[in-house]
Amino acid sequence: MKWDPSKYTEFADHRGRPYLDLMARVDHLAPKKIVDLGCGPGNMTKRLAERWPEALVLGLDSSQTMIDSANAQINLPNLRFELADATSWQADDTIDMIFSNAMLQWIPGHQQLLSRWLGQMDTEAAVAIQVPGNFSSPSHTVMREVADSQKWSGKLGGVLRHNEAVGDPADYQRLLIDAGYTADVWETTYHQLVAGEDPILQWVRGTALLPVKDVLSEADYLEFEDDYRQAVADKYQGIDVAGGATLTNFPFRRIFMVGQKLG
Repeated sequence: MKWDPSKYTEFADHRGRPYLDLMARVDHLAPKKIVDLGCGPGNMTKRLAERWPEALVLGLDSSQTMIDSANAQINLPNLRFELADATSWQADDTIDMIFSNAMLQWIPGHQQLLSRWLGQMDTEAAVAIQVPGNFSSPSHTVMREVADSQKWSGKLGGVLRHNEAVGDPADYQRLLIDAGYTADVWETTYHQLVAGEDPILQWVRGTALLPVKDVLSEADYLEFEDDYRQAVADKYQGIDVAGGATLTNFPFRRIFMVGQKLG
């Protein structure tokens, strides 16, 4: 997929908050080598390097555009960015922490990948991972309904993933326990107030719509966007705030998991 770093960071405060909440759960650890899988443009990976200045922090992403953006904008002595495909990447016993924020949901069968990485790390190594749990929210169900409509199903059949994109919290808890890790698993729904015209469309342009954009012509994609915009318009509540502005409440469920390997 063709990622746009500037589009992805358009809602940086909202997208970054789960990252910071995840960091807070591992703040007591003292890792010497951290891998951030799916680091994107590196704006949040920088926080890891700043929090643990004595650690080597390695940001990995499958998008050359994201890696180029990160290398061009961020320069810290303990931070590197490299191109890597998570489906073939291997962990090892030199890694003290795998950190991954909103990446694994893109990979079918990521639970098997995660199990493999857990087995490759040494005693006391940690994982801190977050995946979106909003695939049953209108932002995604409406998108799938439009894609499955008679108008679009011929071009978009099977392109968008459904609820099976991520597991339930209990699935990840079991996975960590079976691998010999502690299991701190929870979910949070952020009631995000987002501004602007068609804010839901603006949000998914940077993420969920990318598979659609990949397979449609430019003209078809713009038409699909318009169909989606109209279909999702009445699914989210506008809230009037002081000063005459209207914000849209965009609830966003996320699933978190933190574990440390037992001896």
